[in-house]
Amino acid sequence: MSFAPVYLDWNATTPLDPLVRDAMLPWLAAVEPIRFGNASSRHEYGRQARAAIDEARARVAAAVGAHASEVVFTSGGSEANNLFLKGAAATMKPALVAVSAIEHPCVREPARQLQRAGWTLHEIAVDAQGRIDSADWQALLDARPRLVSVMLANNETGVLQDIAPMAASARAAGAWFHTDAVQALGKVELDFRALGVHAMTLSAHKLGGPLGAGALVLDKRVELSPLIAGGGQERGLRSGTENVAAIVGFGVACERAVARRADEAGRLGALRDELEAALVALDASVFSAGAPRLPNTVFFAVRDVDGETLVGKLDRAGFAAASGSACSSADPEPSHTLLAMGVAPELARGAVRVSLGRDTTADDVRRFIETFARVVGELKNLASVAA
Repeated sequence: MSFAPVYLDWNATTPLDPLVRDAMLPWLAAVEPIRFGNASSRHEYGRQARAAIDEARARVAAAVGAHASEVVFTSGGSEANNLFLKGAAATMKPALVAVSAIEHPCVREPARQLQRAGWTLHEIAVDAQGRIDSADWQALLDARPRLVSVMLANNETGVLQDIAPMAASARAAGAWFHTDAVQALGKVELDFRALGVHAMTLSAHKLGGPLGAGALVLDKRVELSPLIAGGGQERGLRSGTENVAAIVGFGVACERAVARRADEAGRLGALRDELEAALVALDASVFSAGAPRLPNTVFFAVRDVDGETLVGKLDRAGFAAASGSACSSADPEPSHTLLAMGVAPELARGAVRVSLGRDTTADDVRRFIETFARVVGELKNLASVAA
């Protein structure tokens, strides 16, 4: 019996939700009514586009407990992260910038660019579970940082950070605090006000929305210098004619993801627990198992089994998993997240991430477990013969 391929890489990207697609289609001039106006135009076509963007902005804001005026649309999470770090830094004299050692490259790299421009960079240490190290955090506060960015949910391990108290203590120390919440939206409850952050990054394609749409949710009291200058769209923080179709899709995706979040979290959490129990029984090491995590994410390794090889074998067997972050898949080095957690490089090289989503079924997980056991057995047999 043949089976359809199974997608288990939902943290990398997600398929477009059918209702999101339907909302976008009129703005792609594919169906009636045809809508294609520039939202900056003063005629009816432009007014329709502006109204659609305003509605989407309100939907995104409602999903995270923010005011619509605090939502700045961007081309995605990477641009939003860069906008905060570089945009904030441009309004200050070089000082101390801090990001966690497990941040996504689109936070770590702009922070390193600031370092090359004269800022002092501190990479905040994490413990063996991937949580912010309390002693290093206190040492950072004592050093009086000006900019701090700590991700809410890690894209590889799924580990959740306790952002609200960190944001409060960073504010008290005189810092602007930002969190990358790209992986969290739609999986855990998000409240911009309760978190107390100055800025928060979101992305559409992680929750059934389109590629090419994201947002920086920004406290209006925070002054940023724009990365892209021009016509002054998005409160002057992100010039350029808006991608109306993608923004509309983003708004609907947020609304849909929040509506089903609680039910999906319970269902996916149960499937994840079943998967982890089976992996441990097959002698796999599950990373960050002792920390609060996203309900859909498992990051694991089998000693003496190469992660890239294992992912390739699983792919040929019909299961799409990942050997780490999709945005750094060209990097042959072990996961920087695992290395920061103190995982031995030889084990980190074997890391595989399975991330579940709205279409994942119990049968998908059970068939994956069976296939994983067979593939790992084959790889170990080959290694013993070669030895």
